[in-house]
Amino acid sequence: MIPLKKCTAIKALLTLALFCLASVSWAAQVAGTIVQLSGPLMARKADGGMRILSLKSEVESGDTLVTEKTTYAMVKFIDNSEITLKPSTTFKVENFSYDAANPGGDNASFNLVKGGLRSVTGLLGKRNKEKFALKTPSATIGIRGTTFIAEWVEPTAQAVAAREAYWMASTASLDPLAAPMQPLMLAQGPLPVRPAVMAPGLYVQVLDGMINLNNSGGNLNFSAGQFGFTPNPTVPPIVVPQNPGLQFAPPPVFNSSQPGSAGAAPPKSNAVDCEVR
Repeated sequence: MIPLKKCTAIKALLTLALFCLASVSWAAQVAGTIVQLSGPLMARKADGGMRILSLKSEVESGDTLVTEKTTYAMVKFIDNSEITLKPSTTFKVENFSYDAANPGGDNASFNLVKGGLRSVTGLLGKRNKEKFALKTPSATIGIRGTTFIAEWVEPTAQAVAAREAYWMASTASLDPLAAPMQPLMLAQGPLPVRPAVMAPGLYVQVLDGMINLNNSGGNLNFSAGQFGFTPNPTVPPIVVPQNPGLQFAPPPVFNSSQPGSAGAAPPKSNAVDCEVR
């Protein structure tokens, strides 16, 4: 019979071993790597901790990435997809999993909380496009194998005031009876000529392939060369006839990034990241 003290010690060691194994398993859930960076980039972890990221830093499922006012950051995911974040962007990797040998386990769920990004489809999106979802405050974006730009313009007082002033100036000269229709017009989409400040809402531009915008108001596909807009979750997406003011201009080196070989994961970093809790 094992003495009580010895039994307790064995249990403690087993508990510690299981905890260590769980920690290793969690740390191994790498979604991608930072491959281009032009300024400060933070990652808020699922447990509330903060990390300062650098080139070759790893990004894990559950991380929320936050770029500063001058920062562009490109994440290359393990399926060779790429997402480039604009300055002043908050972007969460809600869940990302990819295994070349297990298509059934594919999952790419993201959340654009603030700001804008460019997304380039990788192997996951090509074989399981229905497993990709980019949530935004106005709509969820689905892909059809594509490259696209998305930007969420927050409903600031400046944006709302500028849009109302623009409508008043443009409609008053055309039709004095149009003023009562302004609230409806404001809800239906951007103006034919862009105001100085973009209206609040979600804007998209498709560079290649096709995407789908879906919310409680409806859903609509957008193909290469098209622009789209929806101001909030209850208004259906619409096609915008021209660029409503989307700008995406990362440093030239960002555009020279070349995809690796199929199924190849980005190299792991040996650098030590600063972790703030």
